[in-house]
Amino acid sequence: MNNANEIYAIKRVSLDKTDAETMSGYMNEIALLKRLNGNGRIIRLVDSEVKPGPGGTKGHLMLVMECGEIDFARLLQDQQKEPLNLVWVAYYWQQMLQAVHVIHEEKIVHSDLKPANFVLVRGQLKLIDFGIANAIANDTTNIQRDHQIGTVNYMSPEAIELPDGMRRLKVGRPSDVWSLGCILYQMVYGHPPFQHLSVYQKMKAIPDTAYAIEFPEHATPTVRSGTSGSPPKKLDHLKRRVPAYVIACMKKCLSRNPKERVTIPELLEQEWLGIKEGELPSPEPTRKPELAEDETIINPYYMRQLLQYGIRLGQQQNSADLSPEDLLREATRLVAELKSIA
Repeated sequence: MNNANEIYAIKRVSLDKTDAETMSGYMNEIALLKRLNGNGRIIRLVDSEVKPGPGGTKGHLMLVMECGEIDFARLLQDQQKEPLNLVWVAYYWQQMLQAVHVIHEEKIVHSDLKPANFVLVRGQLKLIDFGIANAIANDTTNIQRDHQIGTVNYMSPEAIELPDGMRRLKVGRPSDVWSLGCILYQMVYGHPPFQHLSVYQKMKAIPDTAYAIEFPEHATPTVRSGTSGSPPKKLDHLKRRVPAYVIACMKKCLSRNPKERVTIPELLEQEWLGIKEGELPSPEPTRKPELAEDETIINPYYMRQLLQYGIRLGQQQNSADLSPEDLLREATRLVAELKSIA
């Protein structure tokens, strides 16, 4: 806490078992945070130092940083009990895209994006943890990796090494877009797309073009039951339809071919990101059918009323005297009456 009673976070890393490569990674993280200082979507580094340990030991690396109230993984966990709220999804999805766009503009690929990499600072989403972030070599869109990286649930197909080890890993900006697509999927459906599979099955399914990712038409909230190991309980009464434009957005992020994947600038231009309560856009507006002057659309409520009216009319003595012309006139009057209500 500083003199103004503002709270900061201290990241304390033991260096005793740290090799030169890992230490270089820590220094890289500090350099990146300094380089991005002042950007509202990146966690702010206040200060850093290496504190030597007693008796010539390596000691600790200390980082003083902005303090986040909650990480996005925890926020998602709470939200999955609630019905799908597109305003909530759009609000945080846009901030997530803006944060990753910042590092991509700086020629940095994060390569390990997951919900826990984002924290809320006074209500704003910020990107943290550049432990394995890498500057893009020679201003190209790809970097080469010699080892397996990433978190399996959010891992892109191109980040998964083939068993024979013949292929080097090419991880560029599209890899981060895939990970973001998995996070968006979790925001909508309450879980990442491959969560139901074992680690081995995930490693096979993610790069497999024959394995179809499911995009259900409805999102159903779930709650975890008290019993350990039992599946979450679905709250079917809270299920909501997922708009086609949101499903299309997820599909564009989760294209297995990195070259076909949507880019972050394109995602930021999508109209639905600016939605407010009661203003949900739809690129496929439902067109009202063209009706003639003597036509209207009727729902079951009014149909019931018409049937009751017809039964009463049929029970009256003089209804038998109604000519076909009179019946047509009465029907036309009823249609006009219904049309005025609609």
